Amino acid sequence: MDQQELQLLVEKISVESFGKPFRHQASFNPRLRSTGGRYLLGTHNIEINKKYYEQLGEKELVGIIKHELCHYHLHLEGKGYQHRDQEFKRLLKKVEAPRFCAQLPDRKVKRSSKKILLYQCTKCQQSYRRKRSIDTSRFVCGKCRGTLTKIKEIITE
Repeated sequence: MDQQELQLLVEKISVESFGKPFRHQASFNPRLRSTGGRYLLGTHNIEINKKYYEQLGEKELVGIIKHELCHYHLHLEGKGYQHRDQEFKRLLKKVEAPRFCAQLPDRKVKRSSKKILLYQCTKCQQSYRRKRSIDTSRFVCGKCRGTLTKIKEIITE
């Protein structure tokens, strides 16, 4: 599928599912990585991640297009077009568009490390458990303003 075929598909879905024409540009954007598509507020154009079409097929592509068209039509009508808006959720349900796109098969699932860092104040011995490291040269104890030192790192699996 090329850009012109995508444009025609978006125009067709817009008329069939929404009963309104799509009067802007639809294109594939190779720079999109973590999303199936996006609606651009400034230009009213729609960009689609081509990897979703290549790896998951036309059914997933149609779902992404319907989702982005929900943003498009609601924004042009001055209604709630954001994911949290009730009008957006109602329109998604009405046109049977997905709220989120599926995970790409070739994307690796990021595993968060299960490490816990233990810090302790040198003055009052207050201990702190954190998942992310603290810059001890910048941060101090919240209780007595003493300096913090890293005691140990616990890694659980």
